Parts: sequence; structure tokens; C-alpha cells
Amino acid sequence: MAVMKDASDESTAREHRQRVLKGATIIIDLSKSEISCTIRNQHSNGAELRVPLGVEIPTEFTLYVPTDGVAYYSKVRWRRGERVGVQFTGSGPKPKHHYG
Repeated sequence: MAVMKDASDESTAREHRQRVLKGATIIIDLSKSEISCTIRNQHSNGAELRVPLGVEIPTEFTLYVPTDGVAYYSKVRWRRGERVGVQFTGSGPKPKHHYG
């Protein structure tokens, strides 16, 4: 018996990520502390970040990208060494307390 592919199967395929090299800042709301990082690839729903090894990153944070002028509300989906995959859960303007 042949297995038919449903059109909804296509929607679960990984979205193409555009390769980029952008500086960004992880902003931790409670303490207003900041961690510099680099965006390696990005798509409309998330990105892959490079962060310093050994730096603790919360599971949810604001990712401010100066070149976009956008703050992405982000949730960590995976981490492998210095690579971190995040899902965007929303966006907003540049945070008022950020000087960059």
C-alpha cells in the first residue's frame, strides 16, 4: 500500500534560513543586562545565534538587532556549543533602555 503525502506535510518542512552576519544584543528583562551575539542565519520565525561559550542565556529574552531597528521576543529552541537556535514569538521597537 502506497503512502500518500498530505499537503499539510509540506507546511512542517523547515523554513529556508537566509544567511546573514548581523550584530545583535540579547537583553534580559529583569536585570536589563545585555549579551552581545551574532546572527548567522535568519528567517521570519527565528534565527541561529552565535554566543560566547559558557554564557548563561535564559530560555526567553529580547533580541535587539540594530540593523533591523527591531526587538524580537525570542525563545530558545536548541543549543549546541556556541550556536543557539531561537524562535521569534513577536517583535517590537528598539528598547528604551538600550543605547546601541
